[in-house]
Amino acid sequence: MIVFRARRAVVEGVERPAAVLVSGERIEAVLPVDAPADAREVVIADDEVLLPGLVDTHVHVNEPGRTEWEGFATATRAAAAGGVTTIVDMPLNSLPPTVDVAALQTKRAAAEGQCAVDVGFWGGAVPGNAGELAKLHAEGVFGVKCFLLDSGVPEFPPLDEGGLRAALAAVAEHDGLLIAHAEHADAIRPVSGRRYADFVASRPPEAERTAIATLLRLARETGARVHVVHLSAAAALPQLAAARAEGVPVSVETCPHYLALTAEEVPDGDTRFKCCPPVREAANRDALWQGLADGVIDMIVSDHSPSPPELKRLEVGDFGEAWGGIASLQVGLPVVWTEARRRGHGLAQVVGWMAQAPAARVGLRRKGRIAPGADADLVVFAPDEPYTVGELHHRHAVTPYAGRPLTGVVRRTWLRGAPADGTPRGRLLRRGED
Repeated sequence: MIVFRARRAVVEGVERPAAVLVSGERIEAVLPVDAPADAREVVIADDEVLLPGLVDTHVHVNEPGRTEWEGFATATRAAAAGGVTTIVDMPLNSLPPTVDVAALQTKRAAAEGQCAVDVGFWGGAVPGNAGELAKLHAEGVFGVKCFLLDSGVPEFPPLDEGGLRAALAAVAEHDGLLIAHAEHADAIRPVSGRRYADFVASRPPEAERTAIATLLRLARETGARVHVVHLSAAAALPQLAAARAEGVPVSVETCPHYLALTAEEVPDGDTRFKCCPPVREAANRDALWQGLADGVIDMIVSDHSPSPPELKRLEVGDFGEAWGGIASLQVGLPVVWTEARRRGHGLAQVVGWMAQAPAARVGLRRKGRIAPGADADLVVFAPDEPYTVGELHHRHAVTPYAGRPLTGVVRRTWLRGAPADGTPRGRLLRRGED
């Protein structure tokens, strides 16, 4: 038995003193902070807060096939260092993409024995594979992802409206979940050059609004559960709120970079900041925070999408040529907390957005919370300690957060009752098995 004693702990959505008793891999009880306990080990959080391990359901690991971009060993070590104890890996950028059961088995084989945290998998919905989606669901993926425009890699093509309708109908039959990169190609224009303002203008909010409108209309028709990934455009919030009020089963995520960075601060030519959809203006960032406060946006996940430095084209600085993706898996918690505390949000809210809500959306009942019966995934976080982004465990340290001053340090992380120290003891998760 291990007992964690903390004057501040986030327990089931409330920050309060607590003693958390851990037996084996699970939390056995949550007691008053000074309650007696017969434990072989005592962990005391003094100037720290005890949090549940974060759950990041939007991570591009890229292995197999593009392991030089990231890989399970490096991604999961970075996750553990950042207080993330569970990730769900995206189906694209690996080769083969996870669009059928054989590819899923290939990916699981690549991950086996490498993971420092627990890892689940998304399947993929691409043209012509609607018949594979039920099989992927039966094999334990947490849902299927599609793109509504070019994904950036040829082996994962986008769905047109007919393909999206077919995928949604297939997913609805088994009460699955379809998650969508929602930008509409007709609203996007080609761009080249070093001016960040030109890049942002090339992918206007209307691209997201139009694609989300199509997704919501087809979700109404089919009854399928849908999820909008990496919402960037706050202009889409009213239509999402209205759809939810009508009973459309839609959820929404945004990402640390949309909540912390602004278009105004991006230097021309600094392609470390390129992502799709783009980081927008400060007023848009503020509106996204309001969307979180209002409950229209459900969660915050990383969309960790790294690449080798040469693909970012830093020496050229052309936003049209550079790979679009931001590496942030290790630093998401301090990035979000730095902004959240400035806006009057507490750690309980941050945990709700970064642990509890992602776990709930994908059905991981034992993850993302401190409660009896939950996995003993725990994080000791120093919320007032200054932190400057430096050494990272990602395969490549190319990130717009490099050298950025933040507040909050992850001091220790436990995965299912044992220190998450980079040792590859993570499990490969299947939907519904817990």
